[in-house]
Amino acid sequence: MTLDETVNAAFASAFPGVEAPSARVVPATDPRFGDYQCNDALKIAKKAGMKPRDAAQRVADALDRALFDKVEVAGPGFLNLTVSASWLASSLAALDAAPKCGIPQSGAGKRIVIDYSSPNAAKQMHIGHIRSTVIGNAIDRIFRALGYDVVADNHLGDWGTQFGILIKGYRECLTSAERENLTVASLEKCYVLSAAKAKEEDGAWKDACRAELVKLQQGDAENLALWRRFIDISIGEFERMYAKLGVKFDTYRGESYYNDMMPGVVERLVKAGLAEESEGALVVKLEDEKLGVAIVRKSDGGYNYTTSDLACVESRVAEYAPERIVYVTDDRQQLHFRQFFSIARKMGVTAALVHVPFGLMSFQGKAISTREGNLIRLDDLLAEAKRRALDIVKDRGGDERLAEQIGYGAVKYTDLSHDPATAIDFSWDKALALEGNSGPYLQYAHARVCSLMDKAAAEGAAPGAFAPSTPAERRLALQLLEFPGAVVRAAEAYKPSVLADYLFQTSQIYSSFYQSTPVLKADAAERASRLALVSLFGRILKEGLGLLGIEAPRRI
Repeated sequence: MTLDETVNAAFASAFPGVEAPSARVVPATDPRFGDYQCNDALKIAKKAGMKPRDAAQRVADALDRALFDKVEVAGPGFLNLTVSASWLASSLAALDAAPKCGIPQSGAGKRIVIDYSSPNAAKQMHIGHIRSTVIGNAIDRIFRALGYDVVADNHLGDWGTQFGILIKGYRECLTSAERENLTVASLEKCYVLSAAKAKEEDGAWKDACRAELVKLQQGDAENLALWRRFIDISIGEFERMYAKLGVKFDTYRGESYYNDMMPGVVERLVKAGLAEESEGALVVKLEDEKLGVAIVRKSDGGYNYTTSDLACVESRVAEYAPERIVYVTDDRQQLHFRQFFSIARKMGVTAALVHVPFGLMSFQGKAISTREGNLIRLDDLLAEAKRRALDIVKDRGGDERLAEQIGYGAVKYTDLSHDPATAIDFSWDKALALEGNSGPYLQYAHARVCSLMDKAAAEGAAPGAFAPSTPAERRLALQLLEFPGAVVRAAEAYKPSVLADYLFQTSQIYSSFYQSTPVLKADAAERASRLALVSLFGRILKEGLGLLGIEAPRRI
C-alpha cells in the first residue's frame, strides 16, 4: 500500500460517512518537518464541522503507526510524517523489483497521438527544428513508459505554393548531374534560386511557378512524379537525422494526405452553421471567445492550416480513437491552435486536444535567422557536438561512439532541462560542462556508479537488503522513491524538464551521500545496503535519461 493509500484509509476510518478529499502525501519541504507532509485535514475539517487541528489529530490517531516513527500535527492542521525504517526498506525493495523502476502503467488501454518535429519537405533540417523534435520525442517516450499506446506522427510540410517554385527551379536551375543525383541540399538550392527569380518585376517566372503548381494540384502525372521524388528524398534525409537523435515515428503524414478531405470539412462547417462568407472567404467567427476570426477557405478558393488541421484531427479520431492528441510547436502558433481547438470541439471532436508550445532558441547569444547568418544545419550542429565531445573524452580513452553519446546527449539535455515554454540560448560551454546541470554531468554520474559497482564485484561485494540508517542514506532513499511520481508529473505537465530537474537533484543528493558515506570500506552489512542504494540510483538515472532520449554510457 502506498503512503497516499495509507493516509486515505486513515481519513476514511477517522471520518466515516463524510466525503473525504483525495488526500495527497508530498515530500516534506524541510527535513525538520519529517519525511512527508499532508495538508488535507484542513479540507475535511469544514465538512466535519470541527477545528482543522482536531481533524488532523483524528487522522493521525487512525494511521497505522507501524509504518511511522513519528506523526505530528503542526501549524493550522498539517500532518508531518516520519516513516519507519522498515517501511523505507520494504518500499525500496519493491521499487527495485518493479519493472521500469516502478513507473505506473496508468496509460494501459489508452491511446495518444503526438504530433511533433514537422519539418518542411525539400529543406534541410536546422537548429530551429531541434526543440520540437527532442521535446516531442521525450513526451513520446514518457507516455510510452506509462503504458500508453502512442502514435508518433510527423506532420510534414509537403504541399503548397513552394512546390510550384520547386518544380520550376528543378527544371531550369539545376544541372543535369544535380537532377540525376538529387539531394535535399540541391532541392533547397533550386528553391532559393527559383524563389529569387519569382520576385523579378515582369512576373513571368512567378506565373510559370503558379502554372506548375496548378498542374500538380490537378494531378499532372509528370509533376506528381517529381513531387513524390522530392518527398521521398526529403524523408530519407530526415530519417538520417532522426537516426542520429534516436527518434522514430510511426507515421509520416504531411498536409497532402488531407487534401481531399478539406472540401468535406468546409461543407460540414457550413451545414452546421459554423462557417459564413466574409469578403469572399469562408470564416468561423470566434469573437465571443476572444479568438477573432478563423479563415477556413480563402477568397481564391484555397485552404489553409486551419482547414488542414481540422481534416487531420477528424482523420486521426476516425482511425485511432485516441484519448488525446498532443501538438508540439513553437509558441508563435498559440492563437492558431486555440482557434483550431475551438472549432474542432464545435464539430464534435471529444478527444482532448493539447498544444505544447515552446519558446524560440538562440545560439550563443544571437537570434537564429538566415539574416544573421547563423541558421545552422542540424547535421553541422551534431557534428560539432561530436567533435567537441571527442576532445573531452579522447584523453580518457574514449572513442567516436562515446563522443556521439555525450555530444548528442548534451544537445538534447540543454533543451530538455528548460521549461518548454521558455526561450533558451544554446551555449557550447554550458551544454558540454562536466559540472552543473548538464547532460554530460548526469552521464558521468552514471558512469561513476558503474565503476563503483564493477569495483565492488571485483572485491566480491554485492548489493544486499536495503537498510538505510544515516541521514544521508535516508535522504537518498526518499529521493529515489520519488522517481515514479516525477515521471507522472512530467507527463501531466507535458514538460520533460520536470524529469530532468528530478534527475539533476537526485544526482546531487547521491553525490552528497557518496562524499559523506563510506561504501566499499563500510562493514559487510552496511556495505551491502549501501551498494543496493547505489545500484538503484544507477538504474533510475539510466531509466530517466532514456526517457529523455539520452544514452547512459558505462564509461567516460
